[in-house]
Amino acid sequence: MQPQEINGGQILKRVLIGPRDGAPNFVMRLFTLKPGAATPYHTHPWEHEVFIVEGEIDVIRKDGKQRVTKGSYVFVEPNEEHQFQNNGNTEASFICVIPKEGGE
Repeated sequence: MQPQEINGGQILKRVLIGPRDGAPNFVMRLFTLKPGAATPYHTHPWEHEVFIVEGEIDVIRKDGKQRVTKGSYVFVEPNEEHQFQNNGNTEASFICVIPKEGGE
């Protein structure tokens, strides 16, 4: 699957493994955020497992902000308000795994 540009190309989303590959339960995606880019502040009924591949990302939650760096991981609970921001000077990327019910 070709990468999908989001937010005017500030975010690139690529599905690495998903239903099209025969994965019955989960979808693994790779997000790349340009400097200053952020995902929307949002919530949904499924969890995320996130692994930071490159750069530094601020994870914004209702109870505050957490800076995570290359090699770190984050668990976002179901229905937890969250956002990922790249406040660094270089691109940052992270792998995000969700249940297939969350789409690709």
